Amino acid sequence: MPEYVIARLVAALNSRGKTVKGSKVLVIGLAFKPDVDDMRESPAFTLMDMITALGGEVAYYDPHIPVIGPTRERGQWTGKRSIVWDRSGISEFDAVVISTAHSTIDYGELAQSADCIVDTRNAMAAVPTRSGQVWKA
Repeated sequence: MPEYVIARLVAALNSRGKTVKGSKVLVIGLAFKPDVDDMRESPAFTLMDMITALGGEVAYYDPHIPVIGPTRERGQWTGKRSIVWDRSGISEFDAVVISTAHSTIDYGELAQSADCIVDTRNAMAAVPTRSGQVWKA
């Protein structure tokens, strides 16, 4: 599935005249499942690796994982910190990828802040959005 998500991200950015290379991408949800702090075997790491390999700049937001701890497989991410949830900060990203749908995230505020959202968890289904703003993956 990560390849499909990246293909949707590429399409979403292309629709805005952008490429992944040089784009700032925010991954929301680093945890393996909603509302926990367990990041073992999380597909978010694969997405972050793939975005970086395509030349994108990656940040993440996860209210349950403020700092990525050491892991055997993903040591390059050790010490990376979650961004602070802030409307103006979120609006600086070219795209947002929802990897894990935590219940504490304000998806309405995300819709007001982000222009391009790739939703892998259907988290935006009940949120009013603009046409072309949300890409399902």
